[in-house]
Amino acid sequence: MRSPKVSDDNYDIDDLRYLMRRLRDPADGCPWDLKQNAQTIVSFTIEEVYELVDALEQGDDQAARDELGDVLFQVIFYAQLAEERGQYNFDDVVHGIVAKLIRRHPHVFPEGTLVSRGVSVKQTPERDIKDRWEEIKQQERNLRQQTHALDDVPVSLPALSRAQKLQKRASRLGMDWTNLNEVVEALKNETQEFEEALELRVPDAIAAELGDILFTCVNLARKLDFDAEQLLRQSNSKFEARVRLCAELANDQNTPLEKASEQYRDALWREAKRRLGSQSRS
Repeated sequence: MRSPKVSDDNYDIDDLRYLMRRLRDPADGCPWDLKQNAQTIVSFTIEEVYELVDALEQGDDQAARDELGDVLFQVIFYAQLAEERGQYNFDDVVHGIVAKLIRRHPHVFPEGTLVSRGVSVKQTPERDIKDRWEEIKQQERNLRQQTHALDDVPVSLPALSRAQKLQKRASRLGMDWTNLNEVVEALKNETQEFEEALELRVPDAIAAELGDILFTCVNLARKLDFDAEQLLRQSNSKFEARVRLCAELANDQNTPLEKASEQYRDALWREAKRRLGSQSRS
């Protein structure tokens, strides 16, 4: 690795790696960075990834560039910590991902090398590509002794994302509805069971049936080729924007939203929907 730049023009990945080593230098590094380990920075990694997702969904290219840098720094941090333990370094991380993607794209790299070339994109059916991708991934799971289709679905995934991934994997085992109408019917049945649990007023049963409704809604999103986590984030944003606008409109009339009548709040909600250009209520 070359020496770091003296000026601040066009820093590159080597400069970032040098910076990370300096932050972790026991002699004159940063006390906070020196205290960290792979477990203590996990929460920061999750936060940075969600900030990146937010910037991307907002279409804010400048913010996305900055957040990508924050995520990249997290990768560098983990690699530095592993290198200090004598496990692996950033070069190993890069090698691993390049080798894996070459292996998973035999239609692009038929000889298994970075310079080999496959046939025209139009000559390779997308369905064949997906099937081959899953076949290769299963081979990799077998090498890790993960023989079941559900073995490598991370428990730490957000619940909606994990539900969708579990359902997708289960579908490969034939454990899936065959069409959208079956999922819609299942949602109706789950709603009916939830209503029955409400009548019985048994908290555990109510919670279980409500969970089943959520799980079925995720299945509905999957059948429609939507990402459930993204759909809920969008609904969250829509709801937040409407509530904020309702509060602003109420304040303009010197009527705090929390003290307004139900009729007045409904009127504000309708006005917020109109101003924000949405035709459906969350």
